[in-house]
Amino acid sequence: MTAPAWNRRRAAAGRAWREFATNRAGLIGLVVLTLILLLAALAPLITDQTGLDVTRATGKRLEPPSGTYWLGTDENGRSVLLLTLWGARVSLLVGLSATLLSIAIGTVIGILAAHFGGWTAAILMRFTDFFLVLPSLVLAIALSTVLERGIGTIVLAIGLTSWPSAARLVRAQTLTVEARPYIERSRALGGGHLHVIGKHVLPGVLPLVFVNTTLAVGTAIVAESTLSFLGLGDSTAVSWGAMLRSASATGAVTAGAWWYLVPPGLAIAGVVLAFTLCGRALESVLNPRLRER
Repeated sequence: MTAPAWNRRRAAAGRAWREFATNRAGLIGLVVLTLILLLAALAPLITDQTGLDVTRATGKRLEPPSGTYWLGTDENGRSVLLLTLWGARVSLLVGLSATLLSIAIGTVIGILAAHFGGWTAAILMRFTDFFLVLPSLVLAIALSTVLERGIGTIVLAIGLTSWPSAARLVRAQTLTVEARPYIERSRALGGGHLHVIGKHVLPGVLPLVFVNTTLAVGTAIVAESTLSFLGLGDSTAVSWGAMLRSASATGAVTAGAWWYLVPPGLAIAGVVLAFTLCGRALESVLNPRLRER
């Protein structure tokens, strides 16, 4: 890429950031996400992982918050704060991975359906409609039940069942891009399918894909928490959904141990809200019509 092209892209990125910075809700979401991601990434450095081992727990069962255990303990005497920090790693990993998988599938199918049209579009869109009318959570539960338990299974279950909406959005945007005059000129000059898609169509739909990815992460995290709460996740991994399941199964609710339920619940709600705020802010930046409103 030439230097002028890089300069134009840097200038466009600068304008986008300045526009994003004017959105207070988006900035709050970005700060919250950055903080949570840093805490999750630095968890092995700022905490002792051995505290997750139930055989090495030193606290009392369902001990309330204190100076030693800031968020109390679970049914095994482990620190709830430690579990929440390490649970963020699994929940965010599954949410981001599943979202990337679903967005990748939806983007490929949406672009191919809009670009080639005809029988290709008919087959791909009927396939998309089939998955769209089926409850994604039910399909994810079915896949998680059939396949071997583990984080990879949860990622596949969520990613393979949540792509249809992305496919329809990308298809609509691709049709809009391909109706522009420069696409016709590119074809007239001998541009093939790969050239048109890679050089013109994909850059035109990437902003929508990026915004949709940001908004879809929250949904994927909620889906992961739901599957883990139902006992379909990795039993050896600590996640926010698994914490809620353990709290419910061990009688924390009836025992009044609110400190075991509130932290993972607030963490899920906070992350989903932060991703939503960032996604809406990005949507207003990348969509001129929303910015004018």
